[in-house]
Amino acid sequence: MVNDLFGEEQPTGGALVGEARAALGAERTARCAELARWAPLTRRSAELASLASLLVGTRDLGSGWWERGRGVKLPAPDEVLATSTAIEPWTDLTVLEMLAAWIADDAADARWGPAVATADLNSWQAEDRIELPEGAEPEQRLVVGFDAGGRLDAVVVRRADEELGSNLDFASLRYSPPAEAQWSWGVAAGLGPHPLPGEEPDPYAEPVEPGAAEPLRAWALRHGATVEQAGPPWRFKGEVIAAIERVDWMWRSGEWFAWWRAVSALVDGDGPQLAARLDDIEDAS
Repeated sequence: MVNDLFGEEQPTGGALVGEARAALGAERTARCAELARWAPLTRRSAELASLASLLVGTRDLGSGWWERGRGVKLPAPDEVLATSTAIEPWTDLTVLEMLAAWIADDAADARWGPAVATADLNSWQAEDRIELPEGAEPEQRLVVGFDAGGRLDAVVVRRADEELGSNLDFASLRYSPPAEAQWSWGVAAGLGPHPLPGEEPDPYAEPVEPGAAEPLRAWALRHGATVEQAGPPWRFKGEVIAAIERVDWMWRSGEWFAWWRAVSALVDGDGPQLAARLDDIEDAS
């Protein structure tokens, strides 16, 4: 999917920034790259995945998408990018994640029309999950939103009591291209390292605390990681990031979540958090 979207099989931060510059323009791309640099290294891949969404969305909707204001409560995306404005309902997201969600929804609206309702797909109950709009008729298909850029259809039906209801058609579930791009770039590129063009000094070359790095590496080896996955003794942040990616911790047993929190604190330089998380993995051992 990444190859189809971006013309490359091995996505890199540098290649993504280059592609984005052609679609978004140099100034917007520089600001997006700046925001990605500010993020913790353990979050950089998610920020770059959001940039991938913005790249594909801009190709779909045109650069004018960035310039259009939507009233007082929803300024133009360019203003959001420049000022890091928090906007409902995305205030729990970073700026790039917020813009990615916005462009994914706008691209979905452009393809399938505005959603008449939203549904929480944590529940897979199909019947009567939405309030029908005025004028709904039997067999009519209505667009329903769920995630950012995610849509499916609700089919209007007439119940036995002659009242109208609806059934969600889960087979119609689909995502807009920006949403697909965000997910697929993140999966294909992984956690990193993801150095960015012109980045000096190299954050991945920063040293890590050896007194914490060695116990965390040893813990991984004791709990099923191979020497090849753990790599040589960790000296720099980039080596830790690469090891986290190789051990594929998310598909291991539950105590690996404590390990992930500890190595994240190691990479992000959060001393108090690191000390607390080292205690956690000792308890989980």
